[in-house]
Formats: sequence, structure tokens, C-alpha cells
Amino acid sequence: MEADYKNPKKLKIFLLAIIFIALGGVIWIYIVFQKDSTVTESIPESVEPDATLSIGKIHHTATRKGKKEWSLEAGSASYIGKTSQMVLKDLMVSFFIDDTSQITLAADNGILNTDSNDIEVSGNVVVINKEYKLLTERLNYANDKRVLYSTAPVTISGPAVHLTADTMSFDLNTQKVTLEGSVETKLDNNFTL
Repeated sequence: MEADYKNPKKLKIFLLAIIFIALGGVIWIYIVFQKDSTVTESIPESVEPDATLSIGKIHHTATRKGKKEWSLEAGSASYIGKTSQMVLKDLMVSFFIDDTSQITLAADNGILNTDSNDIEVSGNVVVINKEYKLLTERLNYANDKRVLYSTAPVTISGPAVHLTADTMSFDLNTQKVTLEGSVETKLDNNFTL
């Protein structure tokens, strides 16, 4: 067999055969494992057409002078750079009153102004603290004043009391609620002061 390899013609044929076999193997692997061009993958598109960046889940915490004021979580977010706004879906915000209590807000949609940390929410808005639940369709948070306010009708329910009003504001610093416009109160028989 050693004599066969000393013949340059046979050596060239042998090497060409190896090259063709290797090339055939590569082509066969490519054909077998080639991605099916009829299947298309859906590329997630931004909900917002002007979005600079779109991401899935997001968590954001706002602090002032080293103290945590609120924390936000959302199912998805789209950042619009030209307006410095983050458009949010399925969000929850926890507002920290002091070391022991907090208020939780949940909504379908929201906008966080990244320059001011002001928040606007809409769609099935629910605000809950230890004893009370507020329902409305729109609510805003003014970060500089730490005030939650709604210009849409609100319903507040708690132990033995049910309130409705056209507008509402709640100062997180003083914990004072102001209700205006067609305010109605229903008290249960067990209501005590």
C-alpha cells in the first residue's frame, strides 16, 4: 500500500476524494440542519411607534435624600426619548408613607415622566392601604409634592364607610384626603368615630 502513495497521480485522486467527501458532508449537514424558511419568528414590536427602547419587565425605585419614596414594577415598558416618558403596561407602584406603612397602586396603563418622576395611570386603577380601597379610571402622582390626585370620579370603601366623589387628592406627607364635587357618603350601622 505504501507504493501506491508514492505515485503522485494516485495521491491527488485520494486527496480530491477526501476533499469531495468532506465538502459533501458539510453540504449535507447544512441542508439537514438549515432553518425552515417557511417558518417566521415573531419579533416583538414596540407598543409605542416612537419608542427609543422597549423592554419586558421593569423595576424602578425613586429615592429622595437617601429615603425610598416609591417603587414601581411593570410588565412592559417603552421609553420615548424625545418626550422623556416611559409608557408602562400592567403596573404596580408602592408609595412608602413611613417605615411601617405603604400604599399600593395598580393600573393597566401608565406613563412615568423620567425628568420629574411624575406618574399618570389609567385603566382599572386600584389604590389600597391597610383599611381603604380607592377605585377610579385615571390617577396622577405629583412627585415634587408627593400628592396623588384624580380628576375622574372616585369610589373609596373601607370598614363601615363608602364614599364617592368627582375629584380627589391625597397628600402622602400629611395623609390628608380632599374630596370634591358630588361627594356622597354611606355609613354602615356599625360605624363609630
